[in-house]
Amino acid sequence: MKTLFKNKKDILNIYLTAGYPKLDDTVVIVKELAKNGVDMIEIGMPFSDPLADGPTIQESSEIAIKNGITLAKIFEQIEEIRKTVTIPIIMMGYYNQLLKYGETKFFNKAKEVGVDGFIIPDLPLDIYQNNYKSTLEKLDLSMVFLITPQTSNKRIELLDSESNGFLYIVSSFAITGSKSDIKQNQIDYFKRINTLELKNPTMIGFGISNKQTFDTACNYANGAIIGSAFIKALKNTEDVKNATKEFCNSILI
Repeated sequence: MKTLFKNKKDILNIYLTAGYPKLDDTVVIVKELAKNGVDMIEIGMPFSDPLADGPTIQESSEIAIKNGITLAKIFEQIEEIRKTVTIPIIMMGYYNQLLKYGETKFFNKAKEVGVDGFIIPDLPLDIYQNNYKSTLEKLDLSMVFLITPQTSNKRIELLDSESNGFLYIVSSFAITGSKSDIKQNQIDYFKRINTLELKNPTMIGFGISNKQTFDTACNYANGAIIGSAFIKALKNTEDVKNATKEFCNSILI
């Protein structure tokens, strides 16, 4: 992941829900994303109570769970993906999922199959520092923390000091999938973050849905994350491979 940020700008990170729209689509979709210019993949671990997710991703999680997706199955899928895909893979999920699986077992298995890092929005910083930081450092795995417009400069700098992948800039105080263009107050927020001279790269997410918002976000960060818009592109399609290719082209060409 560090090499990616050193060698490229305008980084595109696409979020997908594992096991959606069909259980075994994950491998096909990720391979197609990598083939069509995506720089980093964020694989969502479907959860019954996704606090940070909007209705689009919530629905995809519900469908994936009905399809039979499990953490064990996701690890199998990532292991298969890693046979051909080399770009960074981030797993996104919730703290209860780690606890249920077993935290040490989870981190070791993730490393084994080729995961680069994690986004766990509800993992308290002090719990990470006291219980998991040393383990992740030994395994060379990244923990990505989220910051919002309400996060103070002091808190941002603390999260930056504890991160070792990138900082996830939540573009607005909202759940994922919020529909709007990037407003001036958001740009002012991005500029505030840039004055802090953080050690980690930054990626902007939430509300990034098309080429215009992606390009704008990239003016103020190392890249951007698209989730709900891509999930919508996969909905009701019988050809996830072509839908993935078309979506990538709509952002990058």
